[in-house]
Amino acid sequence: MHEMSLAESALDVIKDASGKQGFKRVKTVWLEIGKLSCVEKDAMRFCFDAVIKDSLAEGAKLEIVETEGQGRCTQCGNEMQIATLYEACSKCGSFGLQVIAGDAMRVKELEVE
Repeated sequence: MHEMSLAESALDVIKDASGKQGFKRVKTVWLEIGKLSCVEKDAMRFCFDAVIKDSLAEGAKLEIVETEGQGRCTQCGNEMQIATLYEACSKCGSFGLQVIAGDAMRVKELEVE
């Protein structure tokens, strides 16, 4: 379950931001998760709740914002929205799509005190 390590990394980002900005408590965390990132939302919620125990984010609400996948055809340069990693280009039919967005996760925003 890679969601546990991702949740731990998110907490590291939050702690780092706290050190730089001086806040003491996190009320809400917005995670931006790409649809192509292979992150299971329910597993992420479970892991996040486990990881934030006894931290400055304990009890924080987790909001997940999904981002669409975007691909660029390596044959014709067409950019298009994609739902899976192995789609054909909508313009030329080639299967040589390069993912250009929607395969990452990041801490988008924090509500803090």
